[in-house]
Amino acid sequence: MMGTLAGFLVKEMKQALRDPRMRILLFLAPIVQIILFGVAISNDVKNIRLFVQFDSADTVLQHVSERALASRWFLPANADRNSDPFELLRAGKIDAAVIPPPGGLTRAIARGDADLQLLVNATNVLQAQSVDSYLRNIITRVVQEDMKLNPPESPIRFDTRVLYNATLETSYFMVPGVMAMLMIINTMILTSMSISREKEMGTFEMLISAPVTVSEVVFGKTIPYMVLGMATLPLILGVAVIGFHVPMRGSLLMLTIASLAFVCTAVAIGTLISTFAQNQQQSMMGGFLFLFPAVLFSGLFFPIENMPIAMKWIAYADPVTHYLALLRNIMLKGGELDFALQRIGILVLMALVSGYISFRRFHTTLR
Repeated sequence: MMGTLAGFLVKEMKQALRDPRMRILLFLAPIVQIILFGVAISNDVKNIRLFVQFDSADTVLQHVSERALASRWFLPANADRNSDPFELLRAGKIDAAVIPPPGGLTRAIARGDADLQLLVNATNVLQAQSVDSYLRNIITRVVQEDMKLNPPESPIRFDTRVLYNATLETSYFMVPGVMAMLMIINTMILTSMSISREKEMGTFEMLISAPVTVSEVVFGKTIPYMVLGMATLPLILGVAVIGFHVPMRGSLLMLTIASLAFVCTAVAIGTLISTFAQNQQQSMMGGFLFLFPAVLFSGLFFPIENMPIAMKWIAYADPVTHYLALLRNIMLKGGELDFALQRIGILVLMALVSGYISFRRFHTTLR
């Protein structure tokens, strides 16, 4: 019995490791992923784009700006000093703003009437909480040093306005991310598994011998999953809005167009994965190896701003990153047209590139 079992185990190991692609998926891919994640992923909040309104006479607020930038948590906003901070936040050009009282913070402290307003973008709840805490500590410390005050004393009254998620509901932050995950799982994985199943069962050869063109094969195997992917949108959107009370402040049409672009991209990537896989096992592994980093690099759990520049390029090449940004922008902020057009354009470009490569590989296979 032991001899039979040993022979069976050896046979299964050889069968699993016979294909070079499977050896790469099992041994090389995990090493690459652990290196990428170890470098890129961090819970620290940094690289926050900060806008501080001050004039040359407001020395205290100028020192606040300098101290904030020196802390390496914040980056200077690329905006004119007289710009409207609300519009900058809405357009996604800044993450936080410090607005002084009339006449500047220095004069207000001298008058004993220092009301300082903090504006924080709360589409990312974890980031918003940290940014508010960082700014309060920096401002309090600078004021105490400049005005020679004892630590318990602080003449400033903070007025923090948390925009787009006033109650800091975690569901507003997480549910759009879950929506993006469900959309890509229901499209990319199913598409790649469907085509790989044809190869594994031997019916793929029937397609080769049948009087069909490459385009008919590709569209016939992908369009149904685009339709199924879009069919899930109203279901998960309804649960998000009705069940979790996530607001829907933007255009439903804009959200539908963004979802369609993402579904086409996901189906194209699933088709591309299937062209490399010889069976469902390889297809599943390939889909997982794409999906796992795609979710982690998307900004769902870890801020993209924290990543090194080289890792940010990987995040920006991730379709989930752009769809998640679209969901949060449209649902929570109302949807900026320029922002939406830019991200949708990127998704369409990804779909075209992935679809073209898949088409070329299918053309080679079916010739």
